[in-house]
Amino acid sequence: MIITGVALTVLVVLVVGIAVARKIDGDSANYLVAGRQLGVPLVAVALTTSAVDSNATVGNTDLSAAYGFWAGASLAIGLAICLLLAGLFLARPMNRMGLFTLGDFFARRYNRPVEVVASVLMIFAFTILLAGNLVAMGFLVEYFTGMSYDVGVVLAVCLVLAYTIGGGLFSDAYTAVIQAIITGVATIVLFCWVAGKYGIAIPDGLGPFDLGQLTDSSQGAPINWATLVSLGIGDLVAIDFMQRIFAARTPEIARRACFVGAGATAIVGVLWSLIALTSVAKLGLASDPAPIIYQLLDEHAPTMLAVLSLSGIVAASFSTASGAILATSAVAVRNIAGVRRDVEPGHHDPLLRWTRVAMIPVVVVGIVFAIRVSQTGILLTLAFDLMLACLAAPFLIGLFWKRATSTAALVGAGVGLVVRLVLLALTPTLYGVPNDLFHVDNDLVGAGFDGWATLVSAAAGTAAFVLTALVTRPHADEEPELRLADRTLPEEPELAPAG
Repeated sequence: MIITGVALTVLVVLVVGIAVARKIDGDSANYLVAGRQLGVPLVAVALTTSAVDSNATVGNTDLSAAYGFWAGASLAIGLAICLLLAGLFLARPMNRMGLFTLGDFFARRYNRPVEVVASVLMIFAFTILLAGNLVAMGFLVEYFTGMSYDVGVVLAVCLVLAYTIGGGLFSDAYTAVIQAIITGVATIVLFCWVAGKYGIAIPDGLGPFDLGQLTDSSQGAPINWATLVSLGIGDLVAIDFMQRIFAARTPEIARRACFVGAGATAIVGVLWSLIALTSVAKLGLASDPAPIIYQLLDEHAPTMLAVLSLSGIVAASFSTASGAILATSAVAVRNIAGVRRDVEPGHHDPLLRWTRVAMIPVVVVGIVFAIRVSQTGILLTLAFDLMLACLAAPFLIGLFWKRATSTAALVGAGVGLVVRLVLLALTPTLYGVPNDLFHVDNDLVGAGFDGWATLVSAAAGTAAFVLTALVTRPHADEEPELRLADRTLPEEPELAPAG
């Protein structure tokens, strides 16, 4: 009964996503940025559903149950901070530029080598993000159907690909409305049911006002701060968030949508964390046999509530996975391969065609990551941990500081990447769980350095960027003072030449 109800929800999302695909009309501008036609409601729900995914629900509840409120809720709170900062400082200027991908910013602000390096790093990070959402889907299929985890991962990505490959951002935005309604209603109803049946109970030392989680290393404070900083700042270099900002009809719409998304994301994340803590205190659940929220819904909740809540998790995960597949493929084709849009009437748009083709290798890599590291929540943070170390400074400082140079961007990204990978290899745990991704046994670094590795890497990358900018000169092909494109112009913005 439960899996049948969830399957019907998935079917509705697929039908809507495929039906909306006709809006593409053979134009990559429609495919990648929805023709820059979206208003506040569509942009806001698209931003919210890209933030409130399975990492911020399933991952949130597992981490909250095991380590406390701030270990789990920091996922959603960090993403809410990111959207708030984007609304305050980035939405207007980034929307005005008339870009197609975030890689276009690095092409325009710096030069071709920076565009390629930044694009490779963003693609790597977002395949990790995609994998994080596939993990929750794999566990769901395994837990409720008895099929293998690997089959669940592959099934989930095939369903998402079915409508993303046809309708692009239009399909993503319109299905996000359904997904946001399901997720929002499911969150509120589940929270009210838990509060009414069990009361909201918090285990000692694990609640939102137990601030030792943010001040005491033994309670995971460095890890919790690393999560907040990675998602609050590193996630600003998010190709899926920015794709939605580019799709807004006006800069003001983009700005307001970010604020709406920030509020909704924070509320949903806090409620899921409180649900998890109550499950621990009242029911004694633990995440060892299966994700804690799956146990709650399967063994304790009414069937219809379980269907609604699981549908919300699936819907949120589909939205993020769709955006990650689309944005990653677009960056690979446009900013690495150098394929540009063809706007001539009657011509087949090569950017549209090759972006669709590129989705296949993107999802294959996502599947490999999901099978290799089956941890909910951790993959989300790791993705933007890398962005924080490598690209946050070239993007955020470079947008406003004329002294930033292409050499500085390359040095900052390189130093940040090397430091982060070295510390990743040396640290035996990754955000509180065993480091199964990339660890070399050593006596130099212990588990106590977990969390600090993120902050040290970010500091190293930022310092390298700033210091190099101070001692180097801009290249002739850089644009230190960005021209904000007239948003009424239909043509593609002028970018740094390929090659």
